[in-house]
Amino acid sequence: MHVHLDVLAGFVAFGVVAAATPGPNNLMLMTSGVKFGFGRPHLAGVVLGFSLMVALVGLGLDAVFQRVPQLLPVMRILGSLYMLWLAMKIAFAGPIGEVEGGGSPLGFLPAAAFQWVNPKAWVAILGALAAYAPMTDTYAQSVALMVGLFTAITIPSAGAWALFGAALKRLLADPRAVRPFNLAMAVILAASIAPMLFE
Repeated sequence: MHVHLDVLAGFVAFGVVAAATPGPNNLMLMTSGVKFGFGRPHLAGVVLGFSLMVALVGLGLDAVFQRVPQLLPVMRILGSLYMLWLAMKIAFAGPIGEVEGGGSPLGFLPAAAFQWVNPKAWVAILGALAAYAPMTDTYAQSVALMVGLFTAITIPSAGAWALFGAALKRLLADPRAVRPFNLAMAVILAASIAPMLFE
């Protein structure tokens, strides 16, 4: 399998931003970490559920791209434009604020099933598939590599939100701290799509 390193680097940067920035999964993990401590079943459900979703959505799109090959470049451009918009939204986002939680930690199956109704998961997966499919010489190989990389990136990123929930909640609720964090994430996200726009 031949890997295009410039596209790989862009995908890794995108994956880090997607996994590290606030979203439904991370907010739920953070809240669970604050209230119940480090929840391994919840974290495992997020990681494995998301990876399975990447594989299933990616392989389903593969059949579409084989029938309509012109669709992939169009999706790549649209995905890159959407990620630029997402970077702008991240740059100007405010503090997280208070997050409501339930009375018990989320288990493995509910956390895995939640990925299919998580809008950030859909945005991340469709954006990655559209923008970073040229990571290898075949689309199917790129999907397989994305699954592995997303899994490797999500474990420490989501785990940090769960493990350090209380500290991160205080940090990102402070407007003085959240602005530099959001700006840094926005710059990384925008830079990650440069290989797609200029290849």
